[in-house]
Amino acid sequence: MCGIVAYIGPKEAYPILVKGLHRLEYRGYDSAGIALLNNKLVVHKTKGKVCELENYVKDKNTTGTIGIAHTRWATHGEPNVQNAHPHYSQTKKLAIIHNGIIENYNTLKSELINRGCHFESETDTEVLVNLIEDIQVNEHVELEEAVRIALNQVIGAYSIVILSSEYPDMLIAARKGSPLVIGIGKDDFFLASDATPIVEYTKNVVYLDDEEIAILKRNSVFKIKTIKNKEKTPYVQELEWNLNELEKGGYEHFMLKEIYEQPRSITDSFRGRLNAIKGIVSLGGIIDYEQKLLYAERIIIVACGTSWHAGLVGEYLLEEIARISVEVEYASEFRYRDPVINEKDVVIAISQSGETADTLAAIDLAKEKGATVLGICNVVGSSIARATDAGSYTHAGPEIGVASTKAFTAQVTLLTLLALRLAQLKGTLPKSRFMQILHELEMIPKKVEIALNDNGVVEKIAREFQNARNFLYLGRGFNFPVALEGALKLKEISYIHAEGYPAAEMKHGPIALIDKDMPVVFIAPNKGIYDKVVSNIQEVKSRNGRIIAIVTQGDETVKNMADYIIEIPETEELLVPLLATIPLQKLAYHIAVLRGCNVDQPRNLAKSVTVE
Repeated sequence: MCGIVAYIGPKEAYPILVKGLHRLEYRGYDSAGIALLNNKLVVHKTKGKVCELENYVKDKNTTGTIGIAHTRWATHGEPNVQNAHPHYSQTKKLAIIHNGIIENYNTLKSELINRGCHFESETDTEVLVNLIEDIQVNEHVELEEAVRIALNQVIGAYSIVILSSEYPDMLIAARKGSPLVIGIGKDDFFLASDATPIVEYTKNVVYLDDEEIAILKRNSVFKIKTIKNKEKTPYVQELEWNLNELEKGGYEHFMLKEIYEQPRSITDSFRGRLNAIKGIVSLGGIIDYEQKLLYAERIIIVACGTSWHAGLVGEYLLEEIARISVEVEYASEFRYRDPVINEKDVVIAISQSGETADTLAAIDLAKEKGATVLGICNVVGSSIARATDAGSYTHAGPEIGVASTKAFTAQVTLLTLLALRLAQLKGTLPKSRFMQILHELEMIPKKVEIALNDNGVVEKIAREFQNARNFLYLGRGFNFPVALEGALKLKEISYIHAEGYPAAEMKHGPIALIDKDMPVVFIAPNKGIYDKVVSNIQEVKSRNGRIIAIVTQGDETVKNMADYIIEIPETEELLVPLLATIPLQKLAYHIAVLRGCNVDQPRNLAKSVTVE
């Protein structure tokens, strides 16, 4: 992994490919490369950023109307030029770019070495391109057939694009378990890992399904077939994103832009699904599965990272107001045990990108065991959207910053709507209470705007703690997942160690860490078991811990105890996560900026984790 771009058509390929690589930088990567064909197949690649690749090719010939490009996030072999993509075949007649992992590459590599093949890199990708060439030469078949035969021999995940000097008017692409999108222009084709490099040129796209191969020929209709050699009819969809959504819009970083987009993204998540005046909640994508949800023995939520934290909030929501048993599982653990699942269970898979490999594997496992599987994701046409029985899109718009912000609040919004709808159907909430929550949810975007306008308080706190080495985040009830999410944001982008904990659990271990150098963040709104949280704050205060508290506007009790307070508007207890997470996102952002960190592309992280 991490980013694929390719082009074939009448235009010069290089500018399109490089711009596409820049659009994919948000996914995280450590090297970049490009292959162009103009009489001769030429590969250029560098360690580091796309701008370094641009500098490297400044004095080189980059003409040609067909090409492939890649940003790599290291899996097999360290980040260096030799392991960067694209990779040549041994004869240098083929070049390949690849996302995913070929699990049986060592076996295949040994066979190829025995046949006299020599390798320049440590990657599984170079093994694949040489396997394709070996089949093409020794079995005397066309390139597209060699690709099909080779893919029947590999085990693992892949999205690939192949360029050949012998076929100067053709690109071959394929996928299994790793996303690949084809953009259809007037006289040209675009390929990419996601739609961000494509939306500037066309709104018409085809999402390849697993084990499908696309053959794209210049001035011709493209075709799709499976690795079992079955022809498929392409299903063309229209992109919903606009180019403006992919730009920073005057903000210094995408992450900051996306933090400030949350009033709109939350609104977009409930737009057309919520009518507080009429008391209507409707999720059209799952309406046919409402009875399954109502009579489910339990709901199992599977997700990773930030989406897992949203799932935890969903657990509190569904259990408290809809009275349905819920379990929340890390998708990466769920897939490697033998969970007890049956046909009466409903599994909800949550993912911003809709391409998270572990979550997709969890979906497959749940379907094998007969469960109904629903999806919550942000990207239309993504793998999870296609793999699940039904589901709902968050409609948060593109999220470019690697550290997820607006996706979290959009997911929590959607889970809130789901819980309210099931509560309405089950009659577990009095109508007056149901209407009260509905009206308050409709007001949340305005209250998020207030939370965003903190008059520089968060930035002042960030300056005070930018050199801290550890943070502890504490919350109870609905705000325990918020504590986890706040700690994750700080870890991701500032590289400061941080832990989220249930506040009551502090005395079962973490309290040993409390001293004058330990900043402790409390999520302490005046809701729920507020008095218990106040007691936890007193415990930290008596041990000289430095307290940062997220409090309800007008709170005096905690204000008199904490070293720093950040106020949020008052709201329903079950909606507090939508407000309390805002200052925690901003705190992480400002600390990271002050520490000189790469906010949008933190080290070692990728936006769409398509490998284990």
